[in-house]
Amino acid sequence: MVKVGRIKLGSQGMEVSTQGLGCMGMTFGYGPPKPEPDMVALIRHAVESGVTFFDTSDVYGPHTNEILLGKALKGGTREKFELATKFGISYVDGKGEIRGDPAYVRAACEASLKRLDTDCIDLYYQHRIDTRVPIEVTVGELKELVEEGKIKYIGLSEASASTIRRAHAVHPITAVQLEWSLWSRDVEEEIVPTCRELGIGIVAYSPLGRGFLSSGPKLLENLTQDDFRKSQYLPRFQPENLEHNKTIFEKVNEMATKKGCTPSQLALAWVHRRGNDVCPIPGTTKIENFDQNIGALLVKLTPEEMAQLESFAATDAVKGDRYGSGMATWKDSDTPPLSSWKAA
Repeated sequence: MVKVGRIKLGSQGMEVSTQGLGCMGMTFGYGPPKPEPDMVALIRHAVESGVTFFDTSDVYGPHTNEILLGKALKGGTREKFELATKFGISYVDGKGEIRGDPAYVRAACEASLKRLDTDCIDLYYQHRIDTRVPIEVTVGELKELVEEGKIKYIGLSEASASTIRRAHAVHPITAVQLEWSLWSRDVEEEIVPTCRELGIGIVAYSPLGRGFLSSGPKLLENLTQDDFRKSQYLPRFQPENLEHNKTIFEKVNEMATKKGCTPSQLALAWVHRRGNDVCPIPGTTKIENFDQNIGALLVKLTPEEMAQLESFAATDAVKGDRYGSGMATWKDSDTPPLSSWKAA
């Protein structure tokens, strides 16, 4: 049995398991929702294995993912696990809108508390940044929710370095969630150093490249048509880019074979090795894959092996953008100055 340790996430006192569990794919994004009994069993297996940090969002479903997590964790000791959820993407009549205005922040939090069937959210992220609302206004409302005991810690997702700094000046940000894996490394130049300078923890989502670093191009053979990875919003998975990118997987797979581990474990071990302030949250819907993922904690990497892995997926080696046009990322997350809101 792999021993899953604990790490401090940020400098405000939050502790989580060294690896978390991303729950999105259980009900949203990657094909049809999976059978609820199976997902409840997986979540409870995770707790028994020592993984106590669970990541969801109100937009996953929408809403069904939070309800699932609330059911799965009901009846246990609430202090034994850490719930992270997100707000900020509102769907009305099938059309998405990013919101960070105070009234919406509060209403979203109240709704998530009900769905999760809990009285306090451990880590509450702004899922995407509303570029119409000064970040100080959004975080000001989150600060009030902390003071009321409805949330413990504040997080941001897909936020630029300047947005993180402005937010942190209003209330300490505990964690920034960002996409970080062997083939998604654009955060290393400015965002990761900013987090470390400010004492903010890093939560790495899609650390397995949405499954690409687990099984390579063959991943797409078994995906349903409604799987997000088949859409135009993820250019790296489009056929014209996939053929080029498969060489990255082949090199990772070859190195994993030599080390006696799986490519998933090798890719996850690389993320773990990037610092003791980093918590990857690989998602899965199968217990055997979950067990394989926590097995990454046993994989040791030398500095030479780290460098070799990074050479496989240098920035210019990956073909296709991380997200397609129309998808909000940290690159377009700057907000207006606070003075503009006061004048409005």
